Formats: sequence, structure tokens, C-alpha cells
Amino acid sequence: MTMKKLCVSFDGIEDTTGYLFSFAKCLSAALRCGGYEEYADDIIASSGFAFRMWAAADLCPSATSIWEFKKQKPWVENGGLRCEYVERMWGEDSLDAERRGQAIGLIKRSIDDGTAAVVWDLSGCEWGLAIGYDDDAQRLYTLKQNGCEDSIPYEKLGHLDIPILSVLCVTGKAPKPAEQLISDTKRLAVSHLRGEEWCDNAKGLAAYDTLINFIGEKLTADSAWNLEYYLGTYAALKRYAWKFFDKFGESRLAELYKNIFDAWQSAFELKRARDITDESVKSGLIRLLSAARTAEAAACDAMDRDK
Repeated sequence: MTMKKLCVSFDGIEDTTGYLFSFAKCLSAALRCGGYEEYADDIIASSGFAFRMWAAADLCPSATSIWEFKKQKPWVENGGLRCEYVERMWGEDSLDAERRGQAIGLIKRSIDDGTAAVVWDLSGCEWGLAIGYDDDAQRLYTLKQNGCEDSIPYEKLGHLDIPILSVLCVTGKAPKPAEQLISDTKRLAVSHLRGEEWCDNAKGLAAYDTLINFIGEKLTADSAWNLEYYLGTYAALKRYAWKFFDKFGESRLAELYKNIFDAWQSAFELKRARDITDESVKSGLIRLLSAARTAEAAACDAMDRDK
């Protein structure tokens, strides 16, 4: 087959802010539209992304996508799936053609099997989906995180705005008993929240301090959108942590994460509704994030005891 294109959309994905993290959003859409519907919501928590936070001192949005990319495979497999993954990072130019060929082959196999591939940088320094291919035209059909379709030449894969190649494809199911799924998810969450996962920037619970300090000391009208991006990204993710624990009857953690989500969502809505240069607004944002931090530290301790 020289050409195939899947019908993929973000319909049905809950995004309370419009900023749901693009990797999580694209992964959920790939599952929802690719025969893995029962995993589409849970995977955002069971892969750990509902608990992950990264924050740069200047609130550069790119900090939310700085982690050890090859960890995506074991993280997503933690949720009871099987995956294949190909990457080519900076300093690996000699591997470029080989890895791009492997990635295109992987994408095509996944599309032939009915599941879109999650691919770095298809949405302008954000994750997107490869939803089709045309060998005659040597192009990949893509879906950006904003829902717009596009296409790129095969040769541009890994050479867009940020020249990194990273392709994840879900290839099958490996279901876990609920007890193991919950325990493994808690382990991943605690590892991140305690700062054990690699990142150049503040991570886990420490990201709260970076955000709170920025609001108190550096926030200006010029940096308002950066703050909105962070608040929107993490608020939308926290909802999935709450819903995951609620689904599996973890009532104490569900209550904590509902409070955490409510605080983040309220901070996002406060930022959108008011002038962030107003000192009372800054105080309100700090109060909400401080409450979220206290609750998430308690959740982390509880998960650490349970895992």
C-alpha cells in the first residue's frame, strides 16, 4: 500500500483550559481513535503525565517538554500497553538517515494497523500525530494539537522547528490487574514528584516553588501568557489524576487531587479574568498554588506509603 490516512480527532478528550499538554492529548487521541478506547483517559495518569510538572525559572514554555524522551516507552507501557519507539537526539547526526528511515517504517506500520503515531514537533515545538502517509508523494499526513491537519515531507521528519526525532507508536495491549496498575502509577508519580526523573529545570513538587517565586517577584504583563501556559497545562492534567483515583476507588487520593485540580483551575481562571499586575491577583494566585502544593505533597506522601 502506497497511501493510507486515518480519521483521527480530539473529540471526547476533556481539556478544561484549552492547554492540555500536547503529548498527553495526542496519546489519548491516538488510543481513542485507534482501537484502544478503554485506555484513552487512564493513560494520562498511568503514564505519570498527570503528575509531572517541569518549570523554568523564566517560565519558558519549552521547559514543559524537557525530559529523557526515551522514557516515554516504559512510561506509556506502565499503563498496560505495548509500544515501539525511535529517537535521534542532538549530537547523533550520523544516525539521522537510519533513524528517520526506522521512524517512517514504524509510523507506516502503526497507521496500517489503525493507530496514529505520536510525533515530536509536528505542532510547532509541540507534539502532534502522524495520521497518514503517501509513498508516492513522500509525505506524512499530520494532525496538529490545535486540530488542524497538515503534511510534511518524509525528509523533514526530525528536522522541523527543533531538530529532534521522537516517535512513539502503541502496538498492542498488555493489561494489568487493577491493583498492580494503581501501585505502579503511584510509584511513577512519587518518583517524579520527588525529583527523581531527569530534567534540567525544576521538576515535581519543586516546580511549585519556581512558579510561586516567579509570580511574586518577576510576573509582568509581558510574561502573562507564559504563566497562563503553565497554569493551563498543569490544571488540565491534574483533572486526570483526580478521575483516575476516583475510578479505582482510591477515595483519599481522589479527594486530594480534586482539591489540587480545583486550585490549579481556579488559578488559571483568575489569571484569565483579572489584571495579573494587580497585587491582589498575584496574592490570590500564590495562595491557590500554595494550597495545591500542600495537598500534592500530602498526596505524594500517601502514595509513597501505599506503592
